[in-house]
Amino acid sequence: MTGLPWAALAVNAAASAGAALAVLLATFAVARARGLHRLVDIAWGVAFAVVALVSWALSAGHGDDGRRLLVTVLTVVWGLRLAAHIARRGRGHGEDPRYERLLARAPGSRDAYALRMVYLLQAALVWLVSLPVQVAPYVPVPLGPGAVAAGLLWAAGFVFESVGDHQLARFKADPAHRGKVMDRGLWSWTRHPNYFGDFLVWWGLFGLACGTWQAAAVTVVSPLVMSCLLTVGSGKRLLEKQLADRPGYAAYTARTSGFLPLPPRRHPDPEDPRP
Repeated sequence: MTGLPWAALAVNAAASAGAALAVLLATFAVARARGLHRLVDIAWGVAFAVVALVSWALSAGHGDDGRRLLVTVLTVVWGLRLAAHIARRGRGHGEDPRYERLLARAPGSRDAYALRMVYLLQAALVWLVSLPVQVAPYVPVPLGPGAVAAGLLWAAGFVFESVGDHQLARFKADPAHRGKVMDRGLWSWTRHPNYFGDFLVWWGLFGLACGTWQAAAVTVVSPLVMSCLLTVGSGKRLLEKQLADRPGYAAYTARTSGFLPLPPRRHPDPEDPRP
């Protein structure tokens, strides 16, 4: 039998929506009390981990146990690592300029605007992007070569994201690098190794949900939405707009791939007389 238990999936979808909403509403309460809405970035990874655990618990008696465990562990590891990294990165800092600019445009109550435009929106995105994590535990197909390939894709993305974040954190920790552009390590091959890693992670999790064509059809929207967010949404596009005026950034973009890792491009030295 390779069909999906649609009634159980509907219950899981509702419970996942409630879990994501609970995490974001709790974060809103804490952020409002502290006057620090950048905390929502920490909640992003935590919410995915909670959805994965809820889906694992509710899917007991359904699907393949190996697939259930694998997708849950991979999602929780990814979500908690991301949350811990963002928490460390933001320690001791004030409000994120992105949220300051957003809330400056609030037509009325800043809290109501933040709740609507940040927290509720992110809860909805967590639910939508996490569809493979919700559906994969119900896929009644044992792990095979396709799942192995998906797991390797996830692993490549996780390593790329983790190493990129670590390299950037070490670079920023050196006072001599203040105001400079990070162009070393993975950052010399792509301007966004962390976003590229996220891209691979979510296509890998989607692959784990592809045990049946029905599951693939239901969940393909997840990696597509995440890819759009990373490349033309709130990820790459907004960050590059913020960095555009930084000294050396134009030269960095001229020699470094915008997303897919590629060898750095070499540009002739204008002072060199050779062709």
